[in-house]
Amino acid sequence: MQLNEERFLQDLHALRAIGAAGVGKGVVRPAYSPDDIAARDWLAERMREAGLEVQFDPVGSLFGLADQPSILVGSHSDSQPEGGWLDGALGVIAGLEIARAARESGGPAVSVVSFQDEEGRFGVTTGSAVWAGVLEESQALALTDSAGVSLEDARAAMGSRLGPWVRHDQFSGFLEMHIEQGPVMDGTGEKIGVVESIVGIRDRVITFTGEQNHAGTTPMALRKDAFQALAGFNTELNARFANVVTPQTVWTIGHVDLHPGAHSIVPGCVRFSMQWRDADVDRLARMERIIDETAQEIASAMGMLVDLGPVLGVEPVAMAPAMRSALEQSAQQYARGLWRSMPSGALHDASNVAALMPTGMLFVPSIGGISHAFAEDTEEADLVLGLRVLAQAVEAFSAG
Repeated sequence: MQLNEERFLQDLHALRAIGAAGVGKGVVRPAYSPDDIAARDWLAERMREAGLEVQFDPVGSLFGLADQPSILVGSHSDSQPEGGWLDGALGVIAGLEIARAARESGGPAVSVVSFQDEEGRFGVTTGSAVWAGVLEESQALALTDSAGVSLEDARAAMGSRLGPWVRHDQFSGFLEMHIEQGPVMDGTGEKIGVVESIVGIRDRVITFTGEQNHAGTTPMALRKDAFQALAGFNTELNARFANVVTPQTVWTIGHVDLHPGAHSIVPGCVRFSMQWRDADVDRLARMERIIDETAQEIASAMGMLVDLGPVLGVEPVAMAPAMRSALEQSAQQYARGLWRSMPSGALHDASNVAALMPTGMLFVPSIGGISHAFAEDTEEADLVLGLRVLAQAVEAFSAG
């Protein structure tokens, strides 16, 4: 397979220009936004030029399909509200280049995918979750973003592009190339990470409803201050988690909506996200119980109401041995002494696809361990090395 590495890099930069924002190589391309749709249209045209059949599924994931049974390679092209140029996009463009190179040189059949809403505007890896059957389509359509917009309403912006579901059984396996999004390889100087497993994730929205009142005349002892409920919840939760979690366990309150948000009003309501991640299913469940109990106790003590939204999530998953073997052998060939096996603390579309077919993941370093930020970056030489390792693994796995 003769890769065109310059074409690969040019395409990465061309995709970066759609939704370019902020400083450096920042990108703002949330799911179903005009720039997200423009990026998918651009990708669709590149897929057609590569001889692939273009198909959008009912939630907007974009597939470039080979004309015979194939391996599927890709990731996602939507971004965080403030994201970088490589998160997701790298895996899609790598898949596109490998599909083109394979077709040009008589290599194995390769299909490409850019899943929709991996970054969670509406849920957790929404597009691949619905495609894999982890999440029912009706449930997905009812999901809302932080502004209250439903996925069903948002996807209407894609108009007539949407088509039928893509069959799973035409693919022999799935490979996803991604930046590490962490500091491990940047710190060690290693160039390739072969993913062993991906952590599980749980995500929900919690609402405390107290009493809105005047900030100057309401005595502290009589307040039902929603922000104080959130502050108390956070402090108590950290204390209760101490004897449950491991150094690898993480949890985050990442989005807070305080109402009415005025200087002179005691806030009457706070709606916030609660997310937690771990590789152990039992620990994830135990953390959920602690979250529920803590929220209910805080609300009761402060005379408030609490609403615990539905828990969304993806289970921890191990990568397929055959995929890991193909990636490890390729890494040994191209990056001898400069690669490692490692878990993924970040969630990826591969988590969902692994329920359907053999799945593997490849990491390249993140400079400074930074991701989900405009400063996200990776040396272009490392991007190209990752492409070579991935392409060799595609050939090896396809050959059986």
